[in-house]
Amino acid sequence: MSVYFNKKKRGWRYDFALKGRRYTKGFYKTKTEARQAEAVKRKEVLEPPRQEQGTPTDMAFLDLANRRLDHVKAYNSRKHYEDYTYMAKRWIKRWGKLNSGDITSDMIQGFVLQRAKVSANTANKEIRYLRATFNFGTKKNWISVNPTKGIDFLPTEKKLRFIPGLEDVERLMYEAESDPWLKARFPDTSDYLWALRETLGRMGEINRLTWSDVDFAQRYVVLYTRKKRGGHLTPRTVPMTQKLFQVLSKRFEDRGATRPWVFWHPRTGKPYRERKKFMKRLCKNAGLPYFRFHSLRHSGASLMDDANVP
Repeated sequence: MSVYFNKKKRGWRYDFALKGRRYTKGFYKTKTEARQAEAVKRKEVLEPPRQEQGTPTDMAFLDLANRRLDHVKAYNSRKHYEDYTYMAKRWIKRWGKLNSGDITSDMIQGFVLQRAKVSANTANKEIRYLRATFNFGTKKNWISVNPTKGIDFLPTEKKLRFIPGLEDVERLMYEAESDPWLKARFPDTSDYLWALRETLGRMGEINRLTWSDVDFAQRYVVLYTRKKRGGHLTPRTVPMTQKLFQVLSKRFEDRGATRPWVFWHPRTGKPYRERKKFMKRLCKNAGLPYFRFHSLRHSGASLMDDANVP
């Protein structure tokens, strides 16, 4: 029975199991009091009090990480989502069985110092993404504490970024147009670099470019980016230079009838996601320090600044 009399304590006690847990309490003077207390406790377990709206609570860290990933997937770029997923797998392996409120600042600090063995930049990236995850939870009132507060970024060594000059870019373009290995495997390499150089676009913007974004009559292209607040895909119009007009016109004549993209992977027939591997080869052949596509954007900005363009 769930209510019984304890002879040693000379009192009544309730004792029952519900939802995998045991509940017991005593000592009541009468059996009726014990039964009434048991009924109240059963109701409390079966119908827990609702959390008042706007009052922070707690949730499993696994759930918090997954909800944050869902949000990033919906509102941010694919690259950002992939970076988040890569790090979240490491967090879940470490804290996936804990509630968010059980994760302390000391635990975060220990994890950050461990990641610092790879590099300070790696550790700082973990801090930024973890902080964003816990801030997301507090903003939604799912959790009440952000354990990353007070965690300082590690000092890093700032290096001067190589920005290619006009002659450097011309040497790179020459290699792209004359390298037989690249021309055989990725024949659009030269056109791709011209598109980056002439629009000063981001890699993701050029990868996303479709023929519907190209207006040959008005001579402009429309590039889309997610750099705006809220992750909205925002368009901007970029005038076509004569060189870009020539490059795109030739590609339009040779385009695949079923492909809407200006650039696509020759093996998959789908738009590119990453195109950074051949840059090491081009830079080496051109005798230049290695730099990535975004440096072409910085290079154009520097040239315009030298020409007093606002």
